[in-house]
Amino acid sequence: MLRRSIERIKSDERILGDGDYVEEILKKANEQMESRYLLANLGYDIDKVASRVAEVLDIDAEKVWRKGKHPETVRARSLLCFWAARELGITMKDLAVRLGLTPPAVSISVRRGEKLVKEFGYRLTNE
Repeated sequence: MLRRSIERIKSDERILGDGDYVEEILKKANEQMESRYLLANLGYDIDKVASRVAEVLDIDAEKVWRKGKHPETVRARSLLCFWAARELGITMKDLAVRLGLTPPAVSISVRRGEKLVKEFGYRLTNE
């Protein structure tokens, strides 16, 4: 009898919090995965993201990959890192290797890219 009166709560031992919080986190994770699959189906990879960065910032595509601390290059790589990491799910380590940076430098770039997206409303897709 006691078992029937126990309320079932959605939970995941990896996530601390009550059932509503866990459901919200799982919902966001699911939406993120769906978004990544959609982008993959649209042909988005690191090179297409770099092309989109060049288009959005109205610069030559080669500047996105250029090394150095020129403000235009830093801005482009920051946006690239943000979209590649957050939208495509590319790891910081893989981005670091591709860009010739350290993973902590990529992490800083992701944060800068996030600020750019929030400040200027940049979007990865045209839709």
